[in-house]
Amino acid sequence: MAMMSKTRNILEGSFKWALSRRTSFEDEFEDIGNSPSGRRKWISDLSPIANIIVARCSRMLEVSMDDLRHNFDAEASDSIKSPSNYARNFLEYCCFRALALSTQIAGHLADKDFRRLTFDMMLAWEAPAASDQPLLKVDKESSVGLEAFSRIAPAVPTIADVITIYNLFEVLTSSTAGRLSFAVYDKYLGSLDRAIKKMKTQSESSLLSGLRLHRGEKILEVDGTLTTQPVLEHVGISTWPGRLTLTDHALYFEALKVVAYDKPKVYELAEDLKQVIKPEMTGPWGSRLFDKAVMYKSISLSEPVVMEFPELTGHSRRDYWLAIMQEILYSHKFIRKFQLKGVEKEETLLKAVLGILRLQAIQELATSIPFRCETLLMFNLADQLPGGDLVLETLADMTVSRRLNRPSPSNSESGMYSVSALQILSSLGLVSQVSNDERLLVGDIVVGEMTPLERAVSASRNNFKKVEQAQASIEGVKVDGIDTNLAVMKELLNPVLELGRQLILLVSWDDPTKSLIFCVVTSYIIFRGWLRYVFVMMSLFLAIFMVLTRCCSQGRPIVELEVRAPPPMNTMEQLLAVQNAVSHITELIQDGNIVLLKLRALLLASPSQATEKVILMLVLLAVTLALLPSKFLQLLVFLEIFTRYSPTRRPSTEKWMRRLREWWFSIPAAPVVLERDKEEKKRSL
Repeated sequence: MAMMSKTRNILEGSFKWALSRRTSFEDEFEDIGNSPSGRRKWISDLSPIANIIVARCSRMLEVSMDDLRHNFDAEASDSIKSPSNYARNFLEYCCFRALALSTQIAGHLADKDFRRLTFDMMLAWEAPAASDQPLLKVDKESSVGLEAFSRIAPAVPTIADVITIYNLFEVLTSSTAGRLSFAVYDKYLGSLDRAIKKMKTQSESSLLSGLRLHRGEKILEVDGTLTTQPVLEHVGISTWPGRLTLTDHALYFEALKVVAYDKPKVYELAEDLKQVIKPEMTGPWGSRLFDKAVMYKSISLSEPVVMEFPELTGHSRRDYWLAIMQEILYSHKFIRKFQLKGVEKEETLLKAVLGILRLQAIQELATSIPFRCETLLMFNLADQLPGGDLVLETLADMTVSRRLNRPSPSNSESGMYSVSALQILSSLGLVSQVSNDERLLVGDIVVGEMTPLERAVSASRNNFKKVEQAQASIEGVKVDGIDTNLAVMKELLNPVLELGRQLILLVSWDDPTKSLIFCVVTSYIIFRGWLRYVFVMMSLFLAIFMVLTRCCSQGRPIVELEVRAPPPMNTMEQLLAVQNAVSHITELIQDGNIVLLKLRALLLASPSQATEKVILMLVLLAVTLALLPSKFLQLLVFLEIFTRYSPTRRPSTEKWMRRLREWWFSIPAAPVVLERDKEEKKRSL
C-alpha cells in the first residue's frame, strides 16, 4: 500500500507539473521557440497545436518527444505509419498513453487542467499535420466537431463510450450548431464528476448494506425520499408510498411507515427470472388514466408490481427510471447470453453503470433540452438499433479477446489502445483494486484504426438513418379524422377494388362473351398444369414494371397520391362516426362468434340433420381428394365457382343457395356461459 501511495503521489506531481506551467497555447509556443533546445523539441510533421499537445504528453510521461516517436515507429504497423495519416495517428498514440496515466489520479475529472487537456487534444486532432494549421489560433471560443470528439472522448470510458458517442455529442451540441465548446464540455465533466461522487457516497453508506454486502452492489439511484415526489408501489389493489433504490443488480422498495421505512422488498435484475419491465398506466380504482408508471413482472412474483412516479406534467421522471432499470436488466441478459465471467462480467456491468452516470450528468446539465434517455445507454440503444444484436456480439467478442490476448503492463504496445473502464474505475476507488494480471488493460479504441465495434456501430447507425427517413415519411402522410383516412385508404385500394369489380363482372356473366372466353382460357391453363407459370409470369411482370419505373423516374420524387378530401366534420359528427364504426365492428364480431359457435356445434356432433349431412359431405370430400388428381380438383372448383351464375346454371344456383341458407339457419349454436372473477363479484357487491 505504501508503494502504491508513493506511485500515486509521483503521478499526481508529474501531472500537475506538466499542466501548471501552461497558461495558453501562445505561451507554450513562445516557450518552445525561445528555448535553446526548441528546435529539437519541434516535430516537423506536426502542426503547432499538435506539437504542443505531444510536448505536454512527453512531460507527463517523462519521456522525450523523440523517444515517443521512436516507440511509435517501432510499435505501429506500416498502414498506421502511412504519410497521409502519420501525424494524426502519432498524436493519438501520445494522447492514449498520457490519458492512461492521468486517469489513474482519483480526482482527475474534477481537475480543470485535465478537462482542458482532453479538450485541447480534440482541437489538435482536427489539425494534426503541419499543413493543416499554419497559424496558431486557439481561444476560449474554440470548438470541436464530432470526429475529434468520437476519437478522444471514448479513450476515457467515464466520459463516453463507442456505442452512444454520437447521441451524446448531439445532446451536448444541441444549442451550439453541431460544434462542442469548452464551456459546455467543462460543465458536462463537472456534472459527471458529481454523479460519480454521489454514487460512491451512496454505495459506501449504510443504506441497504445488509442486503448488498454479498454482491458488493453499487447504488445507482434513489427516489422517493422527498414527500413532494413519492414513489408509489401498486400490488393488486393495495398502494404504498416509499423509497425506491436501484443498484447494479436489483431494485429495492422500502414502504414508508409512520416514522421509518419497512424492510426492503427485492426485485431481482441479475438472475434469469424472465423479467419484464415496461411502461404502465395507473389511476384511481383501477382506471388507466396516468402514463407515469413502470411495471415489473417475473416468475418469482405471483402478480406484477407497478411503480408509479407522480409528477405534475409529463412523464420524464418515469421515462428516466424505465431506461435505467432496463439498462441494468439488459446488461445482465448480455452477460448470461455470452457467458461472461470474472473481469469480463465486471467490465460489462461497469459500462452499464457509466452509461447511467453519464445520463445523470446530462440531466443536470441539459434540463431544458429534450432527449430520450435510452439513446444515451448502450444496452438500451443496442436493443433499438437495426443490427443492434450484431453490435452486442462484437462487443462480447472484443471483451473476451482483450482478456485472452491483452498486452502486458510492461509492454509498450499498450499505448496503441485506450484504457478500459475497469482500470479507470479501479483508480477512482469505485471498484475493488485488482492486479494487472486480472484486469482488462485496454479499451474499445485503437490508434489509427476503426475497431470491429466501431465498424458495427457505424453500419448500424447508417441503417438507422434509413429507418428514420422512412419513419419521417410516415409521419408526413398521416391525416386526421376517420372520414379522411377512409378516403385515403379507398384511393390506395382503388386498383385492387377495380380488379375485384372486373372479376365480379366476369363471374356474374353480365357479358357472356367475355366470361366464356375467360372461362375457356383459364380452364385450359389449369388442365395443362400451367397455373404455377401464371404466378411466375405475374411476379416477373411486377419486377420488370418496378425496374422500368425506377429507371424512368430516377432522381424524381414519387408521384403524390391525389385524394379528394371529404367535407369537414365537427366534433359531434366525428363522435357519431366513431360510435357507428364501433357498432358495426361489434355486429361483425357477434356474427363471427355465431359462426364459430355453430361450427363448434357441428364439430361436437350435436343431434340434428345438419350434422349428418356434414359427416356425409366430409366423407365424400375425402374420397374425392384421394382419387382425383390435383389439377382436376382445381378445374372442378374453378368451374363450379365461375359458372355458377352462367345463363344455364343460374336458376339451379339460386335454388341451391336458398337451400344452403335454410340449412345454415337450422343449425343451433353451442351454448356459452360467462363466469366472472371473484374480485369482480366482490366489487359489484
